[in-house]
Amino acid sequence: MRAPAIAFAAFALCASAPAALAEGTKEPGKAIPIGSKAPMTDTKLKNAADGKDVTLASVAGTKGTLAVFTCNNCPFAKAWEERIVALGNGYAKKGVGVILIDANKGETAAEMQARAKERGMEFPYAIDDKGQVARAFGAQKTPEAFLFDKGGKLVYHGTIDDNHEEPAKAQKHYLQDALEAVVNGKAPPLTETKSLGCGIKFPKVS
Repeated sequence: MRAPAIAFAAFALCASAPAALAEGTKEPGKAIPIGSKAPMTDTKLKNAADGKDVTLASVAGTKGTLAVFTCNNCPFAKAWEERIVALGNGYAKKGVGVILIDANKGETAAEMQARAKERGMEFPYAIDDKGQVARAFGAQKTPEAFLFDKGGKLVYHGTIDDNHEEPAKAQKHYLQDALEAVVNGKAPPLTETKSLGCGIKFPKVS
């Protein structure tokens, strides 16, 4: 079921920013529906942390797999970043495969590598330099989470929690609740919430 609209105090930079259009397209892509398998699981992406190739298939966990589309510079992504990393590191130890994916044009591997080290990411932070994986998922925002169960089916899509600015005041922990359900072999209490953040700045399609 879909959660009701969530009110957030927006940052000025992208307070009302619509999803960025992939250049050469007329409208943003639609996110893959709940119950779908992850697309492009064998597509090679570069892990900025170590320069090695990584795929969604290679990071898949025994309990499930979490892919979060994010970036270095969006205020929403930066505000939620510590929580995303804490969830990723914690649930990776519980059998969930985790990958962060940056499809924003203009962001460098060096920036991503520094961010991964600074935040102590224990999972790949991958470069989707052509934006092909983000487009295949229908991802539009940073950050935007897609959680798959152990059978590879999408069981949660959306935002992190209900307060990007003040972690201590968050009352609804959507992604954490979904992760906890997945590691226990249960269905998340919510399958979708509204993704809020800056629109992905897709690279030009050649």
